[in-house]
This record gives sequence, structure tokens and C-alpha cells, in this order.
Amino acid sequence: MTQRGRRTTLKERIEIGERWEVGQMDPQIATATGISVWTVRKWRRKYQQDGRSSLASCMGRPASGALGQFPLELRDAVREMRTGNPGWGPVTLLTELGADEYFRHFKLPSRSRVAAFLHEQGFTGKYERHSQLPQPQARTPQRAHEEWEMDAKGVMKIAGLGCVSIINISDLFSRLKVDSFPCLNRSHPNTLDYQLVLRRAFLHYGLPERISLDRDSVFYDNACASPYPTILHLWLVALGIEVRFIEKPPPEEHSVIERSHQTVNHQAVTGQLFAEGLAFQHHLFDRLDFLNQRYPSRSLGGQAPLQAYPEAHHSGRPYRPEWEEALLDMQPVYAYLAQGRWFRRTSSLGQVSLGAHRYGVGQRLANQTLEITFDPQVCEFKCLSEDGRQEIRLPTRGLTKSDLMGELGPLLALPAYQLALPFSPATWREMMLCTELTGTTL
Repeated sequence: MTQRGRRTTLKERIEIGERWEVGQMDPQIATATGISVWTVRKWRRKYQQDGRSSLASCMGRPASGALGQFPLELRDAVREMRTGNPGWGPVTLLTELGADEYFRHFKLPSRSRVAAFLHEQGFTGKYERHSQLPQPQARTPQRAHEEWEMDAKGVMKIAGLGCVSIINISDLFSRLKVDSFPCLNRSHPNTLDYQLVLRRAFLHYGLPERISLDRDSVFYDNACASPYPTILHLWLVALGIEVRFIEKPPPEEHSVIERSHQTVNHQAVTGQLFAEGLAFQHHLFDRLDFLNQRYPSRSLGGQAPLQAYPEAHHSGRPYRPEWEEALLDMQPVYAYLAQGRWFRRTSSLGQVSLGAHRYGVGQRLANQTLEITFDPQVCEFKCLSEDGRQEIRLPTRGLTKSDLMGELGPLLALPAYQLALPFSPATWREMMLCTELTGTTL
């Protein structure tokens, strides 16, 4: 029977080495010598690596480190289990140790000590530090168009059209149904889809003060612990519109837009058949007009939104597509970015990704985490090495008005519009946008 806790003699350690040399495995040696398999493994490894000279007992001060006060057998066991099971964390390792007959009566370390030991041994990856995007605090709106809620309803199948995702926008104060845009043959609307529906909404009702969004990947960089603002986010900032990301899932937040999804679905989709997308869009416009002008809302005392709040007809901040380039102000964008701080791990080639763009910082900064900030005076990113001794300056990419405007810029430059058949999603957006340009100065 294995004796727990006794010290091995030099003779026993030599025997372990000799048995290993003739081909015996650790469990066989442990059974033959009556020594625990963990102790056998420890001395066999020493013999294997450094030979006979490594078998002298190491007396004196215990080894330092996270588990320095615990027996070497326990440290070896943790190391062995983690090597064979890379997905096991501290809790799993401690549970397995507690179930092992040999360690059952040992004092086990805390979870934090095991975590620290794994870090010391190089079993944990280097994680990016967290930082949050600055945003305005949530507050209850006091007037129409102070805050809009925007979201896309999950994809649905509509007779005659196939898969459609509808983007809805609602005014939080007046309950005005600002706009609804069907994204044909698309399950997940992209940035250009959201820009289109927002441009239409701005054209009809003016610019709002603030827009609240969930943390869908088209709005928010979910891939990084320190997210960089998306093009849609910066475009809204350049238009003088605050962006707020909800902190709680619906219905604790975004309850108004969630109810709008249901209302629009019941009013315009259920039981309907459409021959083509334009017919559906016209039907949506008709039902939104009904809901805003005539439908008696219980939350508004039996009145429609525009009856209860006539001032909701316009925000007082006019917008036209042909004015957009002049309306965009990059200084608020620079001021917003100046509040940010991002941490990015460089590749083995010394490259780093930020805001959908890849930058080269040099091989000497490869495989380390950089702290990145924005200098609004020269419109550059400042990258600081891990040790803080090296600073790299990078000219920004994707921060021009043209970059933020997306597909609108090229369209405004065209003297005429010729749409290709059949309609692709991009052509569908282009057609919707061109419809809104009717009556402008173009």
C-alpha cells in the first residue's frame, strides 16, 4: 500500500530511475516500490532530464511561487493534469485533486492560488485588457425626438418575398413609428441598410438628439475586450447625434421598439401576400401613416402619436441627403475618439487590427499587447509598447467624410440613375435612396 507523506530515500530514487531505464512505466514503478505515482513521476522526470546527480534530496526553504508552500507532488499533479487537459480551469483541477485518493487528505490550495500557478507556468494566454466606449447616461426623454430606439426584427418569411428582416425606428417619448425598412433576402442587416433607413427617417422627421442601440455586431465591436467604434457609430457622432448602447436586455430596455416590432408585424405582415418588394414598402408606409395619424394608442390616452404630440412632425434639425457632407463634422468624432483607449495584441509579423483596418507597427513589437490612444491634434493613433518605452505613431484610416458616408457619396455624384435587374440587396437600397432624392436640388 502506498505510504502517504513519507520522504523517499536516495536508494528508492535510484531504483525509480533504473526501473524507468528498463522500460517500466510510472504506475508499474509505483506498484513495485509502494511509492505514490506522483512521487515516482517527479523523480523519474528528474532522472530523465539530469541523470543520477538530480536525485539528491533538496532540503531547506520551500520553493517560491504561487504554490511554493504546497508539496511538489501536488504541483506536479496540477501541471500534469493541465498539460493533458488544456481546457481545465482552477475549479476543475481542484475538484479532480480532491477526488484523487492520494490527495484526499492533503490541504488543497485556493482557486486563486491555482490560477496564479497556471499563469506562472505559462498555461494561460495573454488577455487583452478591458475598456468601454464612452457613452451618455440613460435618461428619460422629455420631448419628441430626444431619443430614438432602432432595431431589426429577426428574419421572417413573407409570402411572395421570401426571407425579410425589417428595421424599425421608434421615438421613445411620443411613440411615433419613425420608419420601417424591409431588407429583402437578408437575415442580418448591414451598416449600409441601417444608414439608408436612418437617412429616410432624418429626411422626414429631422435629426434626433440621441439614438439607442443594442450591442449587435453591426453597431458594436463585440470581438474585442476594448471595442473600437463602428462606422455607423462614428457617422452618427459626426452628424451631431449621441449614441447610447443599452445595458439591460429587453424588455428592461428597448421595450418600445420591441412592441413596435409586434405592432408592425400585425399591421403590415400577418396574412399578407406581396408580388414584389416595392409593394411591401408602400404597404409599410401606409400602415405607419395609419399608426401615427389615426390609430388610438392606449398609452397615449386613446390618441395617435401625432395627435397627442403634434411637435413630433419634425425635430427642428433639418436634413437633406445632398447636405450630408456639409452636415458631417469630424471634430466631434476626433473628440470622441480622444476619450478612448484600446488594447490590441500584435501578430507575429508586428501587425495590429483597429476599426476594421490593419496596421503594421514593426517586427520589434510583435507578439505583445499595445495600448492605443488617439491624438486629435494630428489625427494619429499613438501606440505604446508593453514596457512603455516605445511609442509608434500611426496615421488613421477610415476617418474621412467619404468613409463615413458609405454608398451615398458616389450616388450623389451621379447625373442619372440606371438600376440593374434583377435587384440585388445593394440595388434595392440604391433604389430606395434614389426615391428619397426626388425633389432635392440634384
